Amino acid sequence: MGTIEALYIFDEHNTLLLEHNYTGRPPPSSTLLPLYLSHPSPRPSLVYLPNTNPPTLLYSIIQDQLLFLSPCTTDTEPLQVLEFLHRVADALEDFLGSPLLASRVEGCYDVVAQLLSEMVDGGVVSCTEPNALRDVVEAPSFMKNLLGGVGLPSTTPSSLAPSNTTPFSLGSTRPSLPRPNSNPNTASPVPWRRANVRHTSNELYVDIVETLHVTLSPSDRPLAAISNGTIAFTAKVSGVPDLLLQLSCPGGINNAIALPVFHPCVRLNRWKERPGELSFVPPDGRFVLTGYEVDLLGDAALAAFTTSSKTPQPKLNIPATATILTSLGPSGSDFEVRLSLNPRFMGKSASPLPSATGSSFPRAPGLGRGTGFGSQGTTAAPSIEEIVVHVPLPGSVRNIVDLRASRGDATYMPVEKGIEWRINTREVSALMSSDRGGDLGAVATLRGTVVGADEDAELEGGPVEFPTSSPYEYEEDTSSSYQAPDVEKPSEKDGEQQNARKVKQNKVLMPSCAMVSFSVKGWLASGIRVESLMVDQKRSKGLGAGVTPYKGVKYLCVSRKGVESRC
Repeated sequence: MGTIEALYIFDEHNTLLLEHNYTGRPPPSSTLLPLYLSHPSPRPSLVYLPNTNPPTLLYSIIQDQLLFLSPCTTDTEPLQVLEFLHRVADALEDFLGSPLLASRVEGCYDVVAQLLSEMVDGGVVSCTEPNALRDVVEAPSFMKNLLGGVGLPSTTPSSLAPSNTTPFSLGSTRPSLPRPNSNPNTASPVPWRRANVRHTSNELYVDIVETLHVTLSPSDRPLAAISNGTIAFTAKVSGVPDLLLQLSCPGGINNAIALPVFHPCVRLNRWKERPGELSFVPPDGRFVLTGYEVDLLGDAALAAFTTSSKTPQPKLNIPATATILTSLGPSGSDFEVRLSLNPRFMGKSASPLPSATGSSFPRAPGLGRGTGFGSQGTTAAPSIEEIVVHVPLPGSVRNIVDLRASRGDATYMPVEKGIEWRINTREVSALMSSDRGGDLGAVATLRGTVVGADEDAELEGGPVEFPTSSPYEYEEDTSSSYQAPDVEKPSEKDGEQQNARKVKQNKVLMPSCAMVSFSVKGWLASGIRVESLMVDQKRSKGLGAGVTPYKGVKYLCVSRKGVESRC
């Protein structure tokens, strides 16, 4: 196992905020920072410095414009050091607030010193869970900072370091830290949960968020369709609750979920024996319970998550897709983007809307009723939120003229070389309400004309080039006006050839794809659902007899330029 030798934190101006040595004699920060900055940007997370003595591996991350550096002079596991740096940044945000500012680090050196000393003991990573750190490190308070600023003693004296130690160098000796819960009888039985947790309102919330990534061919055939999901859990329950969360999926959890990752609180043996059942003791507050990936083009998923179509080839059930028609008009300089909305995601249901305590998933026993999204966006009637269509353009395009959108606002961005077409939630609802296409869904269009470099120069009155081999070569016309030959008028064939030449030239200026961004409340692309969330009263401690926590679930599918249609 590798060791953590030191940690250096710099602000946005590359000024040293904190230096903490754990073990050994690593190179100082004044030596490492110039060597790190000498690498061209973007700098990698791992940089090898052979010119130092001894040669050093320098690990780095950037969080809220603060630079975290950790040198290692011995062979160690790279992912361990990088994960440690991320845990340090998360712990500082949890104690000092987000975003992580240099002024907050400077104003709470005592808290930062205690955190760094508890997270690593003699170079070995020991404790990085925020809930466990709160048991041994006291979070800063406004009154404590106020008393310390005027020179009065605070409620808990700081034991940062000896008096001759500057705040920029916390030393390698571990100080004796005040432990708010030093009594072994009040210590937490699990490292990720605080001891003596008390809440006046016992609540449990499950938020499942999936990010959709789909690539469609010009014939609307799906080339790739992947959904990355995250199950965020919020536990505001007194004592030490023992929970059981059961998931279901039309194609089966085993066939749908791939590459799952779990929080340390999840009992893996229970998941292996019964896929879909998560048994765990949650940390206090909000945390990520599970992450997973679903291939929507798998055999089981394709049969479960496709809709009927007149064509023999099935289509993925995508809320919004875009189609591009290029080389339109007589000169082939026009293009059209057609946005199609799935009629299933209208956000309206024939049944009455549930009340504030109504059920958003009636099949889940014991769960609270209501998704928390308001009157729209339920599992029975999912709704599409704001839609943004991004149309990248080739670098040779100089301008877009006559940009017209049937719905929303379209903007040409010359710096980013693209078009952003934005339709807000209100206009999406109006478009879905005015749909008369039945199963075809609602359609919105965007048209525009591309202008290349040559056309742009002509429009601006650029210089005219003469086709002469030399500026001094010319032919004198000695013939009289009556002897001059008649000038032939251009024929229709010449006009057609000229238009064909323009179409060929404008073809390279046409957009090649369109990417759609949206969010859908009350729907998941993978079809995963929460069947039940139960509290094991026998294994739970400190919850109280007869106490039933309030439970709620939310589903959200997000596409950040995730639905890409090629042409």
